[in-house]
Amino acid sequence: MIFELKGIEFYRCRDLINECGQLEAKAVIEGVNPGRVFVDDIENPTSGLIWLGNNDGFIFIGNEQNETFNKNLNYFIENRIVPEATNVGLNWFEAIGNHSKWNSTIKEVFKNRNLGSWNQRVYLLYKEDNQNHDELSIEQGYKLMKIDKNIFENKDRSIENIVFLHSKILGFWDSPERFFSDGIGYCMVYKNEIVSVCFSGFVVGNVHCIHIETLEGHRGKKIAQTIARSFVKDCLDNKNVPYWDCMESNKPSVAVAEKIGFKKVFQYIGYEFPFK
Repeated sequence: MIFELKGIEFYRCRDLINECGQLEAKAVIEGVNPGRVFVDDIENPTSGLIWLGNNDGFIFIGNEQNETFNKNLNYFIENRIVPEATNVGLNWFEAIGNHSKWNSTIKEVFKNRNLGSWNQRVYLLYKEDNQNHDELSIEQGYKLMKIDKNIFENKDRSIENIVFLHSKILGFWDSPERFFSDGIGYCMVYKNEIVSVCFSGFVVGNVHCIHIETLEGHRGKKIAQTIARSFVKDCLDNKNVPYWDCMESNKPSVAVAEKIGFKKVFQYIGYEFPFK
């Protein structure tokens, strides 16, 4: 059997978290960011599965050789995860091991599925590595703004696509209040529309995992690099550490991170298979 923990029970999984693993797993277990946790034993879990609250994947934690947990995974996914995931528009199961020993287990457990994989990179940036010195010139008409309550609430209706910002922030946070308490963020505005965002997606302690997105029609204009530099400066000025997690194949994201001065600290493999 696999059981779901209540939020107040997540602390029981703290010892299962790899301290050198993904920040996202820590953020959910610590209750900073939303997510769901499924385990082999409610009172004394030894293996578990974290469903990230932004629906950006499932992270396996704890003992990868737990036969009882592993043999129930396919049944559990088909009968519990798939119905709920499809209801929120997910068509793929993205599996990530919180430590590398999970890789062989994931491949074995899901060997009868159409399993694919990709490589992911994690970067950190410390003040001594920051190369955010020269201001970038961007096209006229773009305005960089810090994401604050005034922008979010948009009482003057000056932002025409405010739903875009709301959907991004609330995809990672339980409430705007929690975001403004624990996170930071910047946006780029063009003709009364937010065309790019860069904000704390997950936070643990003073480490802020960056979520950055630029609308398609505005890419290739150094907007992502400009907005990321502002986020990084804010972090470093306040003794926070920016954390960048991106797919290895996402060359523009890798280029922005390395241009600013982020250093790769580890990499991991993600696996995926379709629900149907």
